[in-house]
Formats: sequence, C-alpha cells, structure tokens
Amino acid sequence: MKRIFLFTLLFTALIALNSCSIFKGAGGKKEQKVLIQTDFGNITLKLYNDTPNHRDNFIKLVKEGVYDGTLFHRVIPEFMIQGGDPESKNAKAGESLGKGDLGYKQPAEFTTTHIHKRGAIAAARQGDRANPKKESSASQFYIVVGKKVRTKDLERQEKKYDFKYTEEQIATYKEVGGTPFLDQSYTVFGEVIEGMDVVDKITAVRRNKSDRPDKDVKMNSVKLIK
Repeated sequence: MKRIFLFTLLFTALIALNSCSIFKGAGGKKEQKVLIQTDFGNITLKLYNDTPNHRDNFIKLVKEGVYDGTLFHRVIPEFMIQGGDPESKNAKAGESLGKGDLGYKQPAEFTTTHIHKRGAIAAARQGDRANPKKESSASQFYIVVGKKVRTKDLERQEKKYDFKYTEEQIATYKEVGGTPFLDQSYTVFGEVIEGMDVVDKITAVRRNKSDRPDKDVKMNSVKLIK
C-alpha cells in the first residue's frame, strides 16, 4: 500500500508541476502575457524569456502606454500584420506609415529555438543595406500569419544560414504554416496564445497599395496581464 501511495503522490506532483510550467520559459521563469484589444476582438501574446532585451523593451513600452492607440498599419494575407509605429496614432487617412521610431534600436536576438511559425511575434526592422547588424525597431512588431511550407523551402533556408530545423519545427511549418524565409534574419520574441482568429480577420480587411487598411485597425489598449 505504501508503494502505491508514494507512486500516486509522485504522479500527482508531476502533473501539478507540468501544469504550473505551461507559461514558463528558460530558467523556469513565468512568461509575461500581453493583451491587445481591438475592434475586431482581443489578441493575447506571451513573451519569451530567452529573448530578454526584446521582452523587457516590449514590457516597458506597454507600461508607458506607447502602443495604446497605434495602428496595425500594414496587413498582408498569408504573410503578417504589422503595428507599433508611434506616428500612426494620429495619422491621416491613407498616409504612408512604418517609418516612425523611438530614437533607438534593439540588438538582434536570433535563436534557432524560435521560428516564424503562424502566430509568432517578431520585431520589424530596416533593411540590410541600411541596417547590416539587423537591429530591431524599438517599437514596431509583426504577427506572423504565413502559409503551409514545402520541404524544399525549409532546406533552402537551412543551407542559407547553416543550421537545421528540428523535426517538430518542420512539422509545424508543414502542418500549421509560417514564414521561414524570415528565420535568422528577424528576431522572434513571443507568440499569440489566443486570438489568431482576430489576426485572420484583420488580414482580410480592404487595404491600399501600401497595404495599409482602408479603415484604421487600432490597438485600443495594450496591457500586461497575468
């Protein structure tokens, strides 16, 4: 009876430990969650702990209210939605956006752990010619929509950057989708855990030649949640 009791107790403890670790990242630290409220619905993010500079910067900007009232100013079906340009808060209709910044950049934090799967959150940046270090924008980010990927596309990316996708990552790209051609070139620092249906609704809106929605898609509020 004692052996059965001890086994049951151990099994229960393991279940409890796993359930407490659902939103824990590197080092066992709980991953911060963020709620973006829009007229299309809510999007909930979690920020990765192993990209600490991007995580801490994003948390700082949320606390300061930088994102409140900004737009998802660039939306492309089967690719991504982009937002966080501080100049988008009071932008005129049809005005070209995406050049706004906060006067600093974030050093890249590339990892082979985090890929541009559907729902990934990554930092926008200037192109390689103007930005050879591939440093991230201080505030602009995008949410990956993507599409299902062929094996040869993944092999091409592996060869380009001399690394190997895991079997799990390959399965994710082939079954769920994403944008692998951005891997090792833009910093992925989080993912959507609720609200990808909202992201899909946003990608479906009518937009102009610059991919700005004809009707503003505003982040009404962005806040930290438990």
